[in-house]
Amino acid sequence: MIKEVIKQLWKDKFSRIALIILGIIYAMLFFADFIAPYTKDFSDRTMAYVPPSKIFTITPDGKLSKPYTYNFVREFDSDTLEIKYKLDRKQKHYVKFFAKGQPYKFLGLIPMERHLFTTDSDGRIFLLGTDINGRDVFSRLLFGGRISMTIGFLALFVLFPIGLLYGGISGYFGGKVDAVMMRFAEAVMSIPSFYLLIILASVLPSGMTSTQRFMLIVLILALIGWAGFARVVRGMVLSVKNQEYVQAAKSIGASNLRIIIKHILPQTTSFVIVAMTLSVPSYILSESGLSFLGLGIQQPDASWGNMLKEAQEFTNILYRPWLLTPGFLIFVSVLAFNLIGDTIRDILDPQSKVRG
Repeated sequence: MIKEVIKQLWKDKFSRIALIILGIIYAMLFFADFIAPYTKDFSDRTMAYVPPSKIFTITPDGKLSKPYTYNFVREFDSDTLEIKYKLDRKQKHYVKFFAKGQPYKFLGLIPMERHLFTTDSDGRIFLLGTDINGRDVFSRLLFGGRISMTIGFLALFVLFPIGLLYGGISGYFGGKVDAVMMRFAEAVMSIPSFYLLIILASVLPSGMTSTQRFMLIVLILALIGWAGFARVVRGMVLSVKNQEYVQAAKSIGASNLRIIIKHILPQTTSFVIVAMTLSVPSYILSESGLSFLGLGIQQPDASWGNMLKEAQEFTNILYRPWLLTPGFLIFVSVLAFNLIGDTIRDILDPQSKVRG
């Protein structure tokens, strides 16, 4: 079935584009250490809010040249009382590919120095400019995306097993067991999830590392999201628990847990696939929202949410639009996941398209 779903996804024009976009994003995030010209700890305070570097391939006298760039120099405009940057055309800094740069550990394990592109030790190349601390926005987008784009999948690994088993048990046994379990699930569903996230994130100890905070956010997202999923699974279990194959399993002495896991829950596969695909975007937005509010991943570690926080100032939106890039990537990623989820739903449940 999975092969058929992938085949149908690839046939659909919009879902194919979404798959390609997400494939490119995740490939870049996986090789972030190699693709990024700077490490995640790089900072040059003298280069705060530098605009994107300009790459030249033609020399001032009109000759073709290998790619090069100029450093920016900072100047203070006494008339407007603004700090401005202009190109220092005294020295060219050639762009080098697969050259040695700042040392790093690929995937945190393999020591390496090669980068996809870099420049000489005196040069600076900032494809998407820098932030207020002189950190390369392009590099931070890659490192921050690892958090923003994986948090949803990690939450699903916690949420879906709980929701499947809880809903399966509730629907299978029915009666008082079902009533008690569903009332508890409804109580969890009634909690305003985003406000709960804000409260829980705000009371976390300030000394926590970003890794610890990240894992706690994953657990929080999962523990408040399983109830709605469990309720739908319970309804599906109620519709199949009296089927002949379930009665046959009972007659040969199979345990209740085995019947639920082996015979009933597999019938919910179609719904689970669709629900997982459509749930990822909401978790990406939740993490980004928390980090934007300063309650998620903390500086100096990057996520798309806390990077976007810097762009909330009106002057930055007007004069430093490159700081909005994380917001654009969040928009594109969420849209791509939603397109794929809608297409999978239409493939597995053709009637949903007719009803829609």
